[in-house]
Amino acid sequence: MAASCTELRLDLLPSDPLLHILFYLDFRDLVHCSYVSRRLNELSKHNPLWKPLCSKHWLLTDVDRLQSGVSWYYLFRQYYKDLGRYIQYYPVLKRAWDQLKSFLQQRCPRMISSLKEGATEVELNNIESQIGCRLPDDYRCSYRIHNGQKLVIPGLMGSMSLSNHYRSEVLLDVETAAGGFQQRKGMRRCLPLTFCFHTGLSQYMALQPAEGRRMFESFYPCPDQTAQDPSAIDMFITGSCFLEWFTTYVHNVVTGEYPIIRDQIFRYVHDKSCVASTGDITVSVSTSFLPELSSVHPPHFFFTYRIRIEMSNSASPEATCQLDSRYWKITTSDGNVEEVQGPGVVGEYPVMTPGKVHEYASCTTFSTPSEYMEGHYTFHRLAKKEEVFQVAIPRFHMVCPPFREPVVRTTVTNHTARFDHDDDGECYDGDGDDFGNLRGINMAALEGAWCPRHI
Repeated sequence: MAASCTELRLDLLPSDPLLHILFYLDFRDLVHCSYVSRRLNELSKHNPLWKPLCSKHWLLTDVDRLQSGVSWYYLFRQYYKDLGRYIQYYPVLKRAWDQLKSFLQQRCPRMISSLKEGATEVELNNIESQIGCRLPDDYRCSYRIHNGQKLVIPGLMGSMSLSNHYRSEVLLDVETAAGGFQQRKGMRRCLPLTFCFHTGLSQYMALQPAEGRRMFESFYPCPDQTAQDPSAIDMFITGSCFLEWFTTYVHNVVTGEYPIIRDQIFRYVHDKSCVASTGDITVSVSTSFLPELSSVHPPHFFFTYRIRIEMSNSASPEATCQLDSRYWKITTSDGNVEEVQGPGVVGEYPVMTPGKVHEYASCTTFSTPSEYMEGHYTFHRLAKKEEVFQVAIPRFHMVCPPFREPVVRTTVTNHTARFDHDDDGECYDGDGDDFGNLRGINMAALEGAWCPRHI
């Protein structure tokens, strides 16, 4: 007797198990399924299948769909037609921008008005034709969301203020960036990402691998003052690609890693281990590297640090005290140790009362790219001046970003310059110009200069 068999036909299968299977497919697989048969074509457009895909890839919500007036399937198609080439970058960058704007709205509201609307595909294509280089897709994707920032202060990409030195970096719109596109020797195929009016400081992105740079990495250029060729450029590396560079910065802002001071983002980094408590007083430290005042050749690495001294709210009024002096032990990466003592902190002798917070910033320079500092403050009680005690300053490390030398370097011989310093300990070039007031200067230009340690 011949065995009977039942033909399995797709169009006879119930919809629910098929939809359940389709639910686990990505949008590409759903599109492929739509070409298999009329039945799968109908099922693959089932609206609930596309809601999680719209949320995953385009961060769309029910409100977005209602405002669009179309189904989830057609909404996905609309976004894909416009932004499909960026689908691997868009959700990450859009989320970063949304988080940043939400944070700025609460903490730095005036920056919101400086953000520019997104560029169009045509505008980005025209920029590529203008500079003769391809823009990376992660950069293009971000600029489709926001075309950088208006040329205003404060800059979106962080500020720094120290004594008479100030900078604030603006995120350049793509048109302005294209105007600063570099083709000169030493900086070939480099597009500026940021700009500071005060120092001339810019971060760049390498659009092609050339002169020791890797494709799409971001960096601060630093002229090599010891090379005969003026086009020899060292580089402080800030990111391996635009996506990493931008999202890392946003993370540091929205998580509070970078403090907000006077409605500006300051790029101080706080190591959570850099906190020490002595009795009722807690000392914490954050640090920052200043590339515009640093150089690789000659080795001159400039750091600033911000110290917070706080007395507990629960301290008794009798615990009120005043800072008298500071002591530092400084250790460089080559093992050299220096000890420094001095009165007060940056010329101040703060009085600490219950709940009082005192913050100050200072700076130091090294000839090695990493070092650490630790020490203590000496206080006396105001109620009992003879009661003197020490408050520990936690060890904190200062490490400059990774740097890279140009492919070819030629050392300068018989290169000398004269530098002096004034009575206040600030450095100048013999003509009386304070370095903080020289617009656009890089500290690397001050080869051999003495630089203050405000420690």
